[in-house]
Amino acid sequence: MKRVVVTGIGVVSPVGCALDEFWRAVVEGRSGIGPFVVARSERLTTRIAAQAREFDPAAHFEGKQQGLLDRFSQFAVVAARAAVRDSGLTISEPLALEAATVIGSAAGGQTTMDDSYFKLYAENAARLHPLTVPRLMTSAAASQISMDLGLKGPAFCVASACASGAHAIGLAFQMIRSGQTSVAVAGGAEACLTTGTIKAWESLRVLSQDNCRPFSRTRSGLVLGEGAAMLLLEERTQALARGARVYAEIQGFGMSADAFDITTSDPDGAARAMRAALTDARRNAEDVDYVNAHGTGTTHNDRSETTALRDVFGPHVRRLAVSSSKAVLGHGLGAAGALEFAVTALAIHHQTIPPTANFEEPDPECDLDVVPNVARQAVVNVAVSNSFAFGGLNAVLLAARS
Repeated sequence: MKRVVVTGIGVVSPVGCALDEFWRAVVEGRSGIGPFVVARSERLTTRIAAQAREFDPAAHFEGKQQGLLDRFSQFAVVAARAAVRDSGLTISEPLALEAATVIGSAAGGQTTMDDSYFKLYAENAARLHPLTVPRLMTSAAASQISMDLGLKGPAFCVASACASGAHAIGLAFQMIRSGQTSVAVAGGAEACLTTGTIKAWESLRVLSQDNCRPFSRTRSGLVLGEGAAMLLLEERTQALARGARVYAEIQGFGMSADAFDITTSDPDGAARAMRAALTDARRNAEDVDYVNAHGTGTTHNDRSETTALRDVFGPHVRRLAVSSSKAVLGHGLGAAGALEFAVTALAIHHQTIPPTANFEEPDPECDLDVVPNVARQAVVNVAVSNSFAFGGLNAVLLAARS
């Protein structure tokens, strides 16, 4: 089997669109959570989110092109361009013919959908924009990236709620490892901060009204976020032959279904996905130095994930560093797994474990080393990134120093 490495990373995030800015904020625990601006927000109770406030579509798209893309597709294209640029890879026509585009999104074009429904039901519009469907479809980001970069190999979308981005990266990894292609752009994108979407989440009663504090006893719920992360994945021999800088090597990918409940996670499902990633990578639990947790900041999720980690890692869990990036980035739904895997690859590259920001008090039920508030210089040879979605759809990526 082929070996697969990450040679490029591009992000659009609540803490910046430049990779160094993104990494610096994550390491410093400088949160992107705060007041947000969306149309018709007067109907909302929630007043905080992790919004990509610095993103300016006019800086990346001409007027006509800008109108063709929903916000989530704009995020995806900009992050994909940055990933390819960061990799230094020249995509020749022969390479373009096989290059894969695998993109995750849970909700697709929510801005388009929210605006369209408002026009239809509130303003009694007789017709909608003719490009409404191409803008809102969940696969739009994959299509727009393939067209923008000229990628002509396999291209598709993955929709598995909050695990979408991780599933997309894992599937692209498998395609390269099997020899189906030698290069892929993979990741996730989401722009879910609309009045309709947030109102729906308010109905679930899981949103925090003050901040996101994963694993802290004083946590009050999750905070919605938005953004995109795209990775340029390459077959390792090809990458080394051209002298590419390698962030990390993907060695394992595990998936499972809880088959339990549509919203409540089951620790057994999460544990099976982690074990599957370890088995796929031919690694022992004791090899893992760091876990980037799903860590949403809800009581059930944090405790369920802790139970799963104890089950998989046994006594080694006491020596395992575990942190959640959602305290900085918010919960980006379909983009979350990709943004968090980008953090995981950067942690390996920089040999730095990012903290769990906003941590206040330990929860006795989450007795983990959650790297509270302050980053840690440490040897990170092997790291795991967890993504556990509604409906019990689990995806776990394992990466290592190459």
